[in-house]
Amino acid sequence: MPHKQMNIPAKELIDWYDRSRRDLPWRAADVTAWQILVSEFMLQQTPVARVLPIWPDWVRRWPTPSATAAASAADVLRAWGKLGYPRRAKRLHECATVIARDHDDVVPDDVDALMTLPGVGSYTARAIACFAYRRPVPVVDTNVRRVVARAVHGLADAGAPSAARDHADVAALLPDDERAPQFSIALMELGAIVCTARAPRCGLCPLDRCAWRGAGCPPVQGPARRAQTYAGTDRQVRGRLLDVLRANDSPVTRAELDVAWLTDPAQRDRALDSLLADGLVTRTVDGRFALLGEG
Repeated sequence: MPHKQMNIPAKELIDWYDRSRRDLPWRAADVTAWQILVSEFMLQQTPVARVLPIWPDWVRRWPTPSATAAASAADVLRAWGKLGYPRRAKRLHECATVIARDHDDVVPDDVDALMTLPGVGSYTARAIACFAYRRPVPVVDTNVRRVVARAVHGLADAGAPSAARDHADVAALLPDDERAPQFSIALMELGAIVCTARAPRCGLCPLDRCAWRGAGCPPVQGPARRAQTYAGTDRQVRGRLLDVLRANDSPVTRAELDVAWLTDPAQRDRALDSLLADGLVTRTVDGRFALLGEG
């Protein structure tokens, strides 16, 4: 990718964000660093619309790391509901335990310290440092990469991720003052609601200059990406099995699990084995199955 740096004016972008941002509950002024961390875990690979019904009840029920750590792993998995990728719930519970035990119930404010926590990778660590503690660090997700690809490099698509390149791109755009955190979240919001992947709403864009628009909006180069499927996948089968376990307060028999997926018994067995291997499901001494910690 040619590095043709074009400035994104901070004032234009932040003013637009102040006018147009979505009213998301984890952006409220009284939200804690822990509650922002919970939102970031939930938003990994999951649309905002699916997180909105779950997050408020979750943080009311478990407002601190210690409260979350004191809950059973099974209760956490039940509360996770249909958010998908339930290993995130297990890791969130582990993360709460570490923060409560090793950090006096306070979420660290340093990227390196955050990355030592269970389930916290580079993006999540930077998002928490920026959004919860106002650290001027580059925060790069798919939306940010797309905005930078278009506005700065004149490309329709960002291509394959590169942490070093992507962080350098965004770091070069950050204003060198206290506005940096607000700029980061505004850049992300622009990609989420205006500079979208399939139907960008360029008429609503606050940026006067965009290299992609200036080049006539050239299409994505190379073959189109395949859309991710869910129906019929092992992920769907795992979800069906977990639905049965979440609906029961006591362990269930293999026969009760089997009826959750009759289409392909071998796939069902594979999905159950993976849930056991991931530690999300346990097998009791009498051969029944339960959510983690309920056996």
